[in-house]
Amino acid sequence: MKLNKRIIAFTELGKILKDVRNSSTRSGLNLAIENASKANKWFSKENIFQSIESLGEILEKEKINQWISGYDHIDKENKHPKKIGVIMAGNIPLVGFHDFLCVLMSDNCISAKLSSGDLHLLPAVAKVLIELEPGFKERILFVPTFNISHSKSKENDSIAAFIATGSNNSAQHFDYYFRKHPHIIRRNRSSIGILSGTESENDLKMLGNDIFQYFGMGCRNVSKIYIPEGYNLDKVFSSIVDFGDVIHHHKYANNYNYYRSIYLLNTEKFLDNNFIMLKESAGMASPVGTLYYEQYKNETDLYNILNALSEQIQCISSNRSLPPSLEPIRVDFGKTQQPALWDYADGVDTMNFLLTLK
Repeated sequence: MKLNKRIIAFTELGKILKDVRNSSTRSGLNLAIENASKANKWFSKENIFQSIESLGEILEKEKINQWISGYDHIDKENKHPKKIGVIMAGNIPLVGFHDFLCVLMSDNCISAKLSSGDLHLLPAVAKVLIELEPGFKERILFVPTFNISHSKSKENDSIAAFIATGSNNSAQHFDYYFRKHPHIIRRNRSSIGILSGTESENDLKMLGNDIFQYFGMGCRNVSKIYIPEGYNLDKVFSSIVDFGDVIHHHKYANNYNYYRSIYLLNTEKFLDNNFIMLKESAGMASPVGTLYYEQYKNETDLYNILNALSEQIQCISSNRSLPPSLEPIRVDFGKTQQPALWDYADGVDTMNFLLTLK
């Protein structure tokens, strides 16, 4: 398919997604939103709308052109498109869309296994895309499994490469079963916030977006903050009070109450504002309803800590410049769940991987 057709189709899709709250003509998309919110109680309608609208924002023609301008040969029509197997996560709505986009924009075919937590949304979006550009119909397939328990599966033999997102445990299995294929395997990563003590109340409120959007379920959600020694954490509590309604979501409340009980039973120290707990920990991935924090002595101490943990960090929420090794994954407060098209998960360039397949 010619590059211009691919760009036009995704640009038009972006316009529809950006206006999803006002659309009454895309009954399939509306039904998928309804079904997704019923099937996965973490997928509130508001979170689904936010996810869809954010995709609409990045699918603007100028942004797509800026993204693909750095890739050689992307403008060449692929006479023999390759089948790419993609195993998608389902922790937040449409989290697998970027892989879907990369495979199709690289002029290949996607064979996608959806997460049981997100079965409805991407097929509905794909249907809209096919209505806009029927040429994609033969390029998109959703499959129940890749039979990864059988490394010699004939189904696997027809697939040129795999992209899989999962936990550290599942990644070990993926590494083994897809070892004979080119592959990208993504593991657990977490995002952090860095505070210096000079942040404004609005900075900290924006940090609240990074913490609470999608109930903190995404790898780009801030699950831990680093604070200077002696920092007054009341500043954080007072700035995020507007996010208190999160406790009225029953699954979030169940997690919050469960871990609060565990901490109390174990006589562990924590701070509490009745909708999130702050707990000092060297860990990275905090449970839903808890935000970890760790104190640092000085910037040298902080950067040594973070450089040692770089393989576990997805992105860093901060309003100050960081050393060259960390600056590429820094985003401004409030922007962690607004990645650009060129912000690749785990820092692995998916598009380059697809365009250079032999």
